[in-house]
Amino acid sequence: MSTHCILASLPEEHFRCSLCLDLFTEPVTTPCGHNFCRTCLGQRWSDGDCYRCPKCNKRFPTKLEFSTNEVMEEMSVQLKRRRTEALESENAPWQVKCDVCAGLRLKASRSCLVCLASYCDGHLEPHRRVPALMRHKLVEPLENLEERVCEKHARILEFFCRREQ
Repeated sequence: MSTHCILASLPEEHFRCSLCLDLFTEPVTTPCGHNFCRTCLGQRWSDGDCYRCPKCNKRFPTKLEFSTNEVMEEMSVQLKRRRTEALESENAPWQVKCDVCAGLRLKASRSCLVCLASYCDGHLEPHRRVPALMRHKLVEPLENLEERVCEKHARILEFFCRREQ
């Protein structure tokens, strides 16, 4: 599963430090499984000889040396990038937006003529992976897809040539 798909399905709170309340920067994981920014945990533990998990209060006998949690780091970097893209997209009202994104909506990369929806790269991933969705007709992003449906035939409007007789 791609990083885009994971990010599209998980809330941002999963990648937020409970100490600084921001997206992780150099995330580390305690033995009890909780994640924090390296500097946040370091500051919390700098003043004493009693080392506890700030989240569950589990006590550790000595100050631990941590390695950066590479998976959490990559996800945090991707989320920060996504947040930047969303803000740029918000400042560009002429761009077609993803119909699935919640909150800040990313720029759509394709529109599906079957689903009548526009998708960013993250939300488009199932159309590239699921066989039934792979048969859908994807086109360059289009605004107001529902207005392009024929009320009589419930299909996307199409143009045909006809000879006058």
